[in-house]
This record gives sequence, C-alpha cells and structure tokens, in this order.
Amino acid sequence: MSLFLALRLRRPLFLEGEAGVGKTALAGAVAAALDADLIRLQCYEGLDVTHAVYEWDYARQLLELRILEAAGVLDRQDARRALYSEAFLIKRPLLQAIDPSRSRAAVLLIDEIDRADEEFEGYLLELLAEFQITIPELGTVRAAEPPLVILTSNRTREVHDALKRRCLYQWIEYPSFDKELAIVRERVPHASARLARQVTALVQELRGIELYKVPGVS
Repeated sequence: MSLFLALRLRRPLFLEGEAGVGKTALAGAVAAALDADLIRLQCYEGLDVTHAVYEWDYARQLLELRILEAAGVLDRQDARRALYSEAFLIKRPLLQAIDPSRSRAAVLLIDEIDRADEEFEGYLLELLAEFQITIPELGTVRAAEPPLVILTSNRTREVHDALKRRCLYQWIEYPSFDKELAIVRERVPHASARLARQVTALVQELRGIELYKVPGVS
C-alpha cells in the first residue's frame, strides 16, 4: 500500500527496518517491475555533493582553457560559459535521477541515509520536495519526470523530522515463516522442499535468540 501511494502521489518512500529484511531488494524489485533504471546512492559518513550530486571535470576544463587561450578567446564571460557547460559536468546519482534529458523512468535508491551526516540530509530537502537541484554555475535543474525515490535506514541514528515529513513511511518486519519459505523457494528452486523448510525454520529460530547480529533474509 505504501509503495502504491508513493507512486500515485509522487512522494518519496522512507523504509526502516533491521538490516537484511529486504529494504534494498525492494527498490531493485520495483525498478524491474516498472522497467525503470535503478540509480543507487550508497550513503556513508562524509558523503558530500561531489560524490552524491555533481562535480566539474577540472582536468578537461583546464585543457579547454588552454585551447581557448591558444585560439585567442580572452573574454572572461565567453570563457566562463564555455567552461561551465554541461559538457564538463560529471553527473552523480542524484543529478542522474532528475536529469530532464532522461529517456527512461528511474528509481532512485538513497541507501542507508542514517549513515550520512545531518548536513547531507539538509541538502536532500530541496530534491525531495521539488525534485530539483540548484547548480550555481548553471542554474536549477528540474526533473521532467520525477523518479520514484526510496530511502532506507537501519536506525543507527534518528533521521531528522524535516526529511521524514517529505516522505511516506514504512517499517519492514522480518517475514513470516510462510513468506520466507516462499522467498527461499523462489531464490533456490532446486532445493528440496524438506531442506527449504528446515533452513527457514532454523533461521526463524535464530532470530528469537539474543544475538549480536540477527540473520537477515539474504
């Protein structure tokens, strides 16, 4: 239901749950079902704009500057327009997802947002609210067809309310015995029915024990 509403309302979907319940796999399954490109941004501490959104190809810009100088193009405005154009823009996952020149729909997976810094969360607010990104040298880039955005969190820290307000929310539990058995049969179709039931029962039992790391579905 939450996924259906996210598609219809064009709202981001925020998924929380224990590690290994299938949050990331859900994004891949949705992309396959929609015949869309899956664009994944793996979050980590210290993630910044140059790795998540865009950066300029400085080596090519420097080479182009030398060519402009050799050609006698000395006007600063002309040189700036030539150097800060899309030809020298390296598009990272967030910009790729809202690129107005995209020919296919996209599913943008922002994986483990709880591992990123709070400052990066703040940067995401414009993207999640308006599906646009501001590049000072070029202006504002707006998505012609907004991607489906799925954010995941393992709750290593609390995500800010400002980000949560822009999303629909879903907590994903570990699957029931029958559902997990169906997953095993789908993924390992050549395993015997008896073995599949035994393995599923063992994993379900292990989740009831106080372990440092509870076994996930994978």
